[in-house]
Amino acid sequence: MNKKPSLYTSLSPALLHLYDISNSIVVVIDILRATSTITAALNNGAKEVIPVDSVSRCIEIGKQIDGITAGERDGKIAEGLSYGNSPFEYPESFIKGKTLVLTTTNGTKLLHMALDKGAKEIVIGAFTNLSSVCNHLIAMKKNVMLACAAWKDRVNLEDTLFAGAVVSRIKEHFDISCDSSHMAESLYNTGKADLYGFLKKNEASHYHRLTGFGLEKDIRYCLTEDGANVLPVYINGRLIVE
Repeated sequence: MNKKPSLYTSLSPALLHLYDISNSIVVVIDILRATSTITAALNNGAKEVIPVDSVSRCIEIGKQIDGITAGERDGKIAEGLSYGNSPFEYPESFIKGKTLVLTTTNGTKLLHMALDKGAKEIVIGAFTNLSSVCNHLIAMKKNVMLACAAWKDRVNLEDTLFAGAVVSRIKEHFDISCDSSHMAESLYNTGKADLYGFLKKNEASHYHRLTGFGLEKDIRYCLTEDGANVLPVYINGRLIVE
């Protein structure tokens, strides 16, 4: 009988160092809003998304390649950048055929951490592409790390909920001896009937942060399954849909 690959969940970037991910597919999860925005842009025809970990690098690359520079710090458009981190900023009429250079508070930093730790493959996960992510992980039959971007290293509800959604869909195909994966699935099963209401009822910090900026529409979009069902894969410094 073939041994099943393993699946682990890191609930915060601050915990990633505890795992060996050199032989794993790493799913980078930043539901509100980086990974949701990346999937939206690529689903709407963006040529590629270049994730960078600093605003200055974002501006520099944007100038070099005549790309769209975008990103946020603490939920607002970062100073010096043209666009923010909302999926609604990148409709097909605007983004098709263009390159988006993106930096965010948590998600793009986590991606670079995974690279530094030698991840075998990095894909982008969001509720908006949940089915694509799950189908890919099952098909690849490799070890998996569900890596939550959290909020400045503090565990958050929405990324944990997504990890739980993945676990609940694919657990039969993996060996899961990981409490954080079981916790995430349990949390998802509790809230899955109404994820938005679950975040609101449980006073999720990111829900409050974005609602304070009037971004309820963004939150609802980011919690809706398969609205941009593509699989962004990180290859040679760029996120593309293969």
